[in-house]
Amino acid sequence: MNPGVGKYLIGIGIIVVLAGVVVYFFGDKLNWLGRLPGDIRIEGKNGGFYFPIVTCIVVSILLNLIVVLIRKFFG
Repeated sequence: MNPGVGKYLIGIGIIVVLAGVVVYFFGDKLNWLGRLPGDIRIEGKNGGFYFPIVTCIVVSILLNLIVVLIRKFFG
């Protein structure tokens, strides 16, 4: 196996651990996430449909910025 793959796996593991720490300690303060204006919510008496499109866009932009910064400083 390529040694570069190991570095990527370690980096992904560190990111997952950091995300877990953020959710563990600040999860009660992140309740707005998933309830942004523009998220689609359709509720009926037999069920509902929820698609957090704006939340997905915001998370995608943040992750993209993080990847760009990591590549700029470490790549």
